[in-house]
Amino acid sequence: MIPYFYTNDSHHKSTSGTLYVIATPIGNLADISARAIDLLRHASLIAAEDTRHSQRLLNRYNIQSRCIPYHEHSEEKTAQTVIKVLQNGKDVALISDAGTPLISDPGYRLVQAVQAQQIPVSPVPGPSALAAALSVSGLPTDAFLFLGFLPSKSAARTERLERYQNAPHTLVFYEAPHRLLACLEDMATVFGVQRVAVIARELTKQYETVVRDQLGALVEKVRVDHNQQRGECVVLVSGKVAESVSEAELNRVLLPLLDELPLKQAVALAARITGEKKNAVYSAALAIKAG
Repeated sequence: MIPYFYTNDSHHKSTSGTLYVIATPIGNLADISARAIDLLRHASLIAAEDTRHSQRLLNRYNIQSRCIPYHEHSEEKTAQTVIKVLQNGKDVALISDAGTPLISDPGYRLVQAVQAQQIPVSPVPGPSALAAALSVSGLPTDAFLFLGFLPSKSAARTERLERYQNAPHTLVFYEAPHRLLACLEDMATVFGVQRVAVIARELTKQYETVVRDQLGALVEKVRVDHNQQRGECVVLVSGKVAESVSEAELNRVLLPLLDELPLKQAVALAARITGEKKNAVYSAALAIKAG
């Protein structure tokens, strides 16, 4: 990949325009920043995932900038147009249908192409279904894995889920409404019916719904309530909780190690073998030493 450097420093101003990656509302059109509106109004060109979809937002805020489509079938052609405009010293805005561009949306190839020309690319942060769902899920958010859309076929979807069935982090997925039930069924099979999960549906819209329950219960709720199979969905699954090792099992591992190794080495090795936290193993080792 070609090296790229950009700084918003007056001593390093580029003669080209700037590509602004602008987050737009995921539902409620009022969820857009004043800066985003201003940049969209003054951009010489807006590259939109679907110009017809984006027009509703642009009309709402009287944004008259020229708009062209940018999707996986027009990437190369649109990139050439965008780069030409930027090289002429004019700014371009990149937006998706909803939320933050490039998050499970096309756009990274455009960003790469622009950066390859050493043209500034600057983010204009705002709405994101990923962040919104995490914020109301009630699941741990100190560490999470965003896995985007799962495969549409059950076999491939199950295989993908199995890669992460022992992950300790909260897992976050986007899912199409017509596949939601099948997806939850596969999750219940792989993760177990008792694993806690959340469906965050139609966030910021009229029928916003957030449901947290065990996967088995969620499957039944979605199966009987077809309204839950409509609209944009984010599915979050709690990480696997490590099971504590019994005192007897921990002592069984520690005793021979303590006979052969110094305390610190015995504790470190026992922690690796059992998966138990070092402080708990250390306390158990001290208790054994004390007789």
